[in-house]
Amino acid sequence: MHVELHPRFQHDPTATEASELISACVHCGFCLATCPTYLDSGDERDSPRGRIYLVKQLLEEGDAGTATRRHLDRCLTCRSCETTCPSGMQYGSLVDIGRGMIETAAPRPWAERALRSVLRNVFSRPALFRGLLRCGQWLRPLLPAFLAARIPPRQAPGAAPSGRHPRRMLVLEGCVQGAATPATNAAAARVLDRLGISLAPARRGACCGAVNYHLGAHTQGLDNMRRNIDAWWPQVEAGAEAIVSCATGCASMIADYGKLLADDPDYAAKAARIAALHRDIGEVIVAEGAHKLAIEPGASRIAMHIPCSQQHALGQGELVVSLFRAAGFDLASTADPHLCCGSAGTYSILQRERSDRFRARKLEALTVDRPDIIATANIGCQLHLGECSEVPVRHWIELLDEAIAAGEEQLN
Repeated sequence: MHVELHPRFQHDPTATEASELISACVHCGFCLATCPTYLDSGDERDSPRGRIYLVKQLLEEGDAGTATRRHLDRCLTCRSCETTCPSGMQYGSLVDIGRGMIETAAPRPWAERALRSVLRNVFSRPALFRGLLRCGQWLRPLLPAFLAARIPPRQAPGAAPSGRHPRRMLVLEGCVQGAATPATNAAAARVLDRLGISLAPARRGACCGAVNYHLGAHTQGLDNMRRNIDAWWPQVEAGAEAIVSCATGCASMIADYGKLLADDPDYAAKAARIAALHRDIGEVIVAEGAHKLAIEPGASRIAMHIPCSQQHALGQGELVVSLFRAAGFDLASTADPHLCCGSAGTYSILQRERSDRFRARKLEALTVDRPDIIATANIGCQLHLGECSEVPVRHWIELLDEAIAAGEEQLN
C-alpha cells in the first residue's frame, strides 16, 4: 500500500516511518478474521485494515476527524492481526504512531483529555496508585457491589527468600502489579531462589511506559523508559544478568525499548542493551531447567489464559502451557485462545461496554471444561477477568510456587 505524504508531513520522521509501515499491507484482509473489534461490530473501520486506511488518509490529507480518533481508540492493540498477517505488517507500531498524531489532528473534548490525563498519571505512578488502592481497599466493605468488585482485596506476599546467590537478576515490580498482587513477584523470587538466582527489585524504577505511550502521550512514555534505564543501568553494569517481568504487558513494552529509543543519542545503546537483557519470568524458568524443581501439581484443574501480549507481542503462546504440561499439571481445555479478554491496559475503563463483552466471551471460552482455577501471565487480564469470574483467577507463577512448596514438603 503506497502513501503520498501530505506536504506538512514531508519532513516528519514519524510520518515517514508510518508510511513505511503501511507499505507492508497488501489488502488481503486475513486480519479481519482474528480482530476482536471487527468481529464485535462488523465495521471495516474497526478492523486493522480499516484503521490502516484511516492512518493513510491522515498522512495523505494532513488532517483527520473524530471518526478516525474513535476507531483508533477502539483498537485493543492485542496484535492478533500481526500473528495472522502474511506480509509481516507491524500493526502495533503503526497504531501507536497514529494515536500520537491524532491527539494533534483531532483534539479531544476537555472531559476526555482530563480523564485520560488522570488515568495516565495514576497508573504510571506506583506510589500514587498504591496509596489510592489502599484507600479503596479500606473502604471496600462500604462500597456498592459493582464498584467493590473492581477493587482487589489486599494480598499478603508471603515470605521472602533468605538466601543470597552470586547470580542476580532484577525484577520490574510494576505500577499495578506491585500494589495489587504483590504475591506474584514474591512467588517469582522464591522460585528463582530455588534455582540459585536472587531476584532483586529495581529501585527507583518507574512505569514501563506502556500506559502513557499507548494513550498517545509518547513524550511521557519515552521519559518513563529513560527513567527505568537510568535506574537499572548501574545494576546492569554491576553484573545483573537480566531484567525480569512477571507481567507480559510490561514485558512487551520493554522488549521495544531499543526500537523506540533508537534515535536518542544518549539512550539508544543502553535501550538496546536493556531490551536484550529483558526476560519474562517463564523464559527464565524454562532456560534454567524447570525439571530441577520438586513440583507436586495437586488435583486442581487449571484453565490457562494466554494474554495477547504473550501470544502476539512476545511470541510465547505455548511457553507456560508447555511448562505446566511437562510438570504434570491437569490443564483444562479452552476455546478460542486467540481472542482478547478485553483488559488491554486502560481499555476496560475507556471502552467499558465493549470490554465487558470481550470478557464475557473469554470467560465462557476459558470455563468450557469446568476448571478449578484460571491462570494467566498478566496483571491487567488477571484483575479484569477476576472482577466477575466465578472461578478464581491467579498468576501462574503463584501456582507453580505453591506446587514446588508441596513437592518439597513431600520430599521432607
